[in-house]
Amino acid sequence: MRIKAGSGNFQPCPEYNGSAVCVDVTPLKTVQTQFGPKEKFRFVFETGQTKDDGTPWCVWSAPFTPSYHENSALRPFLRKWMGRELTPEETKTFDTEDMLGKTAHITVIHEHSDGEVYANIALIQPDKSAEPLKPSGKFVRMKDRPPKDGNGYRRAEQASGSNGDLGATKIHVGKCKGLEVRDLSPEQVGALIDHWLPAAKASAKPSADDRRLIAALEAWQATQEKQDDNVPY
Repeated sequence: MRIKAGSGNFQPCPEYNGSAVCVDVTPLKTVQTQFGPKEKFRFVFETGQTKDDGTPWCVWSAPFTPSYHENSALRPFLRKWMGRELTPEETKTFDTEDMLGKTAHITVIHEHSDGEVYANIALIQPDKSAEPLKPSGKFVRMKDRPPKDGNGYRRAEQASGSNGDLGATKIHVGKCKGLEVRDLSPEQVGALIDHWLPAAKASAKPSADDRRLIAALEAWQATQEKQDDNVPY
């Protein structure tokens, strides 16, 4: 996988050769390929080297389509990782989530192109360490990451001249009525942004509740976009 060192605040994993442990299987995301849009996911590995703050360096795999077809990229990657092919019976029930917590021995190399540094998993194979690496517990899976409602909401409040925490804005419409924005899942917030926000912003006379919710949703959207920019995919 290629990760730009200059992409937002993200820094590529240093070159490495040693034990790693899978800490995430990212949600499917539609990406453009030479064959049109495809749904892809990545494996995320914690390595045995740590940053200055004590958190492990992580490296992302190449993107894979969720297919174990003989011509898929996922199949040889899993074969090298596990040291064997899945049996026909295993393929019937195999779930990528099964790889969470699985260890591996990986080699991470850097590639340089156009002034940028890229981190690639050049080799993956079964881990035969006497003491297998365990997840640190510090990595938060992509599917479990809530909207970054801290600084993002405060910046939006300052811009709008409002007081209080926009994350605490109450929902006054739809099935989530009565809940606070920060209590919603990303999918629920996304549904409000897709289906309610455009009409609310187009209203000639939005209510005070509308204006508060519009500000909160726009702040959530802005922080989510920033987060997406800083996460390799």
